[in-house]
Amino acid sequence: MSGVGVLDKAVVILAACVDGASLAELVDRTKLPRATAHRLAQALEIHRMLVRDSQGRWRPGPRLGELANAAPDVLLTAAEPLLAALRDATGESAQLYLRRADERLCVAAAERSSGLRDTVPVGSVLPMTAGSAAQVLLAWEPPEAVMPLLPRCKFTGRTLAEVRRRGWAQSVAEREAGVASVSAPIRDRTGRVIAAVSVSGPIERLGRRPGERHAMAVVRAGQRLSGL
Repeated sequence: MSGVGVLDKAVVILAACVDGASLAELVDRTKLPRATAHRLAQALEIHRMLVRDSQGRWRPGPRLGELANAAPDVLLTAAEPLLAALRDATGESAQLYLRRADERLCVAAAERSSGLRDTVPVGSVLPMTAGSAAQVLLAWEPPEAVMPLLPRCKFTGRTLAEVRRRGWAQSVAEREAGVASVSAPIRDRTGRVIAAVSVSGPIERLGRRPGERHAMAVVRAGQRLSGL
């Protein structure tokens, strides 16, 4: 609790209405006096943070979504300058990936301005079955989330164990012929892996062991983006 009574009670009311709540249910879930629960729910309804459904139960209102959509994504905001710095430090294209079910989505990138490069446009959807970023996004997942995918992957469970051990992943011609990459995890404040930061480029420049050249820089970038 924040110690600001009215605010704390309003947040409790909002949480109690996630799956819908009548006034009786609000009182039962929040342990607030009936008059207080009713007054706060009505006030939140006026501000469109709660709405009534066809059964007269309060549910989360549209204003909550509007505020959430208007808020800047902290990770993406921080990633933009760090990806540019990673690109400049390594001389290779840098990307940020999020997992979406059995795919991964490139949500930010900093490309080389010239020369051979591995261009992954923002918004690109790539498989979770190949590439160092896919390895990172799977390596710390529970077995039940990984096992259904492994038969289709170009890497093995042993590969993922090695990724966990050393803290980064590399791939050579795994996702695309002629392309190598190095990736590291980005974690939330609880330590859970939520994204992967990568550099990628042609094998002729990164070599057959790209991690030896770029792992340290990529890991540092992942650490700086973690815990935001």
